[in-house]
Amino acid sequence: MDFTLDATRAEIAALTADVLARDPEHAWQALAKAGLLALALPEELGGDGLGPAEVAVVLTEAGRAGAQVPALAALALGVLPLNRMGSPEQRARWLPEIASGEVVVTAAPHEPSRPFAAEPSTEAVAVDGGWALTGTKTLVPSLAQARCVLVPATLPWGPGVFLVDPRAEGAEVHGTSLRLSGVRVGEADLLRDGSLADLRRFTLAGAVALGDGAVAGALALTTAHVRQREQFGRPLATFQAVAQQIADVYIASRTLHLAALSAVWRLDEGLDADEDLAIAAYWLAEEAPKALAVCHHLHGGLGVDITYPLHRHYGLVKELAALTGGASERLDRLGDLVEA
Repeated sequence: MDFTLDATRAEIAALTADVLARDPEHAWQALAKAGLLALALPEELGGDGLGPAEVAVVLTEAGRAGAQVPALAALALGVLPLNRMGSPEQRARWLPEIASGEVVVTAAPHEPSRPFAAEPSTEAVAVDGGWALTGTKTLVPSLAQARCVLVPATLPWGPGVFLVDPRAEGAEVHGTSLRLSGVRVGEADLLRDGSLADLRRFTLAGAVALGDGAVAGALALTTAHVRQREQFGRPLATFQAVAQQIADVYIASRTLHLAALSAVWRLDEGLDADEDLAIAAYWLAEEAPKALAVCHHLHGGLGVDITYPLHRHYGLVKELAALTGGASERLDRLGDLVEA
């Protein structure tokens, strides 16, 4: 199958790369101004009516640049699930503000030791015509910046997803963890179609797209370094051991790229994407951190210098591997699919 970007997606990739390169310090507002945060918004809300595939292109370029922007949270965990599961009122309330770059909306699919819990231990209890939420969420992307969090919880009839203000009374933010103690929300804060499976799919798709770019960016930095850096009067790239290690990183990068493209394509086409997402997420969690470790090794001390961008790629891959649930969790989920 040909996964070459079509003209629209190629233009999105080029524009994203250009915006991130021109103004790294104000990248988020620059992305918003260029319309890149509005790609998946419905046309009636000022967007382009595009989907996960175009969002994934933006995320991949953000990862390639090692950009320090809340793109994963706002786009994959905010715009996509809100657009799919939100009511017209919820979409109108939040999507334009996300697209403007003024607001970050994220999601909290994980609980302590329970990634992507199908039956959340976070409970929603009916109180005075609304709901009181109690529970703990972990590894919430961009939580410190978020104005709203999509919170899965168990209602009397099953799981649902609520829109929660992380600054509300009874909510406590500790790093990337959100603790809820009787946080009050209204009926209007319950998503119309709160599918935890859809939230998981968008989270994994966003993670593998961003991770694809992060590994590719680290590989580009490393190949440039070993071509320029000399040892014993020769470029490092001419040493056989170095060439073999670069080849290993290249294979890991290209495999993740193919797996991510396949998974996102299926999701975008409305096909069953679970198997492809599981494969891509496992490769991200298991192989991407190893590839970044090799990149660090080939850079020597330069790789851990905070003035050099490689540490951003490394940190991003580490966070994404955790967001997937980790390599063991992803391997277990692959096993479940094989048994099924």
